[in-house]
Amino acid sequence: MKCKIAVDIGGTFTDFIILRENGGVSTLKVLTNPKNPGEVIKNAVSSLDCEVDEVIHATTLATNTLLGQENLSIPKTALLITKGFRDIIEIGRQNRPRLYDLYFEKPKQIVERDLRIEVDERVNANGNIIKSVNAEEISKISKELSEKGVISIAVSYLHSYLNPQNELITKQVLKDRFKYISISYEIAPEPREYERTSTTVINAALMPIVSSYLENLEHSLPTKNFYIMSSSGGIIDVEEASKKPVQLIESGPAAGVIASANFLPNDSLISFDMGGTTAKAGVIINGAYEITSEYEVGGEVHHGRVVKGSGYPIRFPFIDLAEVSAGGGTIIWRDEANALKVGPISAGADPGPICYNKGGNKPTITDANLVLGKLGDELIGGNLRLNKEKALQGLSKLGDPFEVSRNALELINLEMARAIRLVTVERGLDPTSFSLIAFGGAGPQHALYLADEIGIKKVVVPPYPGLFSALGLLLADWRFEIRKSFPKDLEKEYKELEKKLLERLKQVDYFIRYADIRYKGQGWELTVQLPSEVNEEIVRKTFEEKHLSTYGFIMKDREIEVVTIRVFAVRKRLIPKISSKFGSDDKPVGRRKVMMEDDWIDADVFVREKLPKGLRIKGPAIIEEYSSTTVIKPEWNAIIDDSIILVRE
Repeated sequence: MKCKIAVDIGGTFTDFIILRENGGVSTLKVLTNPKNPGEVIKNAVSSLDCEVDEVIHATTLATNTLLGQENLSIPKTALLITKGFRDIIEIGRQNRPRLYDLYFEKPKQIVERDLRIEVDERVNANGNIIKSVNAEEISKISKELSEKGVISIAVSYLHSYLNPQNELITKQVLKDRFKYISISYEIAPEPREYERTSTTVINAALMPIVSSYLENLEHSLPTKNFYIMSSSGGIIDVEEASKKPVQLIESGPAAGVIASANFLPNDSLISFDMGGTTAKAGVIINGAYEITSEYEVGGEVHHGRVVKGSGYPIRFPFIDLAEVSAGGGTIIWRDEANALKVGPISAGADPGPICYNKGGNKPTITDANLVLGKLGDELIGGNLRLNKEKALQGLSKLGDPFEVSRNALELINLEMARAIRLVTVERGLDPTSFSLIAFGGAGPQHALYLADEIGIKKVVVPPYPGLFSALGLLLADWRFEIRKSFPKDLEKEYKELEKKLLERLKQVDYFIRYADIRYKGQGWELTVQLPSEVNEEIVRKTFEEKHLSTYGFIMKDREIEVVTIRVFAVRKRLIPKISSKFGSDDKPVGRRKVMMEDDWIDADVFVREKLPKGLRIKGPAIIEEYSSTTVIKPEWNAIIDDSIILVRE
């Protein structure tokens, strides 16, 4: 029997969803091997009793490389740049993450200064070539860099987004000696030389690692149908992922949003994904999610907001998410003033929380949930037994273990609530008008606490919540992107981009148009989605609606400027229908004391797979399943359907 496999490698767990051609679904959740993540996939695939027809993968490899994970060193990378701009990548912008911190250090430079090579070429701001690149000069530079052991090269010339001729000639010459070449015109053809150069450098640094990882994994799989999730929410092939690995940086979190949008396409949703390392929040309205055109990887996060200037900026489409260091593995600690803190450090998969019994000695959120009764004594179907005594011992080092646990959970819930407000209130949206869809291994444990904090009246726990991002891989369509800056004839140039995508892909079901727009004189743009036919009136109306909801005002007398247009070509995939498994036993399998509302309460414990459809469960209660645990507070009721629907009395 043939089957399709979706694999999502997270910071703590690796999740598998196996979909058989007869509609049967099986799941697997194992601890991630951070030193060799691909080995986990190979072992799992080889143990299956079905003929693997397709593998779809979301990976944190790109992010981990930039964060300096052990055994993932950045290959020696060089940068060719216009004469006079050698240090643009180091100077950056005037953003200072900590203005008064005399000891602040910028992120480590990916390209050492002696490998930043100035090239005597120039294109002006109108796209006219003032000085052509000299092929002999490039050939000499290429030889010198090869002798220095350079593996990958980034090329970023001034104004190449308007005229790429010099970059294309440079690439052609470099091909004689180098396999990995990233030119800014192909990676980020947009204005702002710093952000464009940073994106190109990051892509060049990731190319050898990501392409090698994907090629090796592809060769080890029993099928050639091997695809990757991109950060913009679509499936891409190995060739595209290897050429532009920069688009894999947030591939896992993107899959969770796709799953949410497909599962409840007609609802206004806040997606809440809490795993072992981080928690992510996003917004979906009638099946549509927000796209942002810039992301900063490896930087500091302050209450869900990336601190500008603390990481490496990337100009590429990403699903708009707020992310906080709040997961099951988030470490609980005290600072020098003895104040209780949670995060940002995570215990990860190795050694993990103390209760995993793998040598961890720092208490985590999972340990706190365990000692307060919100988790049972085992996870993932009994494959991971938890040690409550060790968890209590670890928490006792910080004070009374129950008080510490209760306070730590309050802190982590407030942090996650801030992330939800960031993608709603700060975007001009009222969170109380949305439903919260909670997933990730830890999401359903905390969902109702966030709902009460924010005022949300309905919470949805989907099927397979702890593997929901992996499920999203099976629900995603093909999606390929192309863009152009400063278009002169909007409709004509949209059509030209669509034609290029169609020629490349041969088959496209539909196109999605986006534009980065600003008022003339503004420094930054807003990304808006445009209809399939555009004119000046439609563009202005769409932009001003977004500007009003974001900033609270519009400028009717100010001319607007379209900076960059982008098109996604979407090719539909056959979307499987995924439903929950129901039983016929409406009785609890036991009772245990759980700390809720600052008191110990006797709560019924149910097993989700045994519950009949339509059953109503009154809180307080606990619903356990293979991949997660749902905590039902007093004054909340659960209705068992394909999802667990949680509503206030």
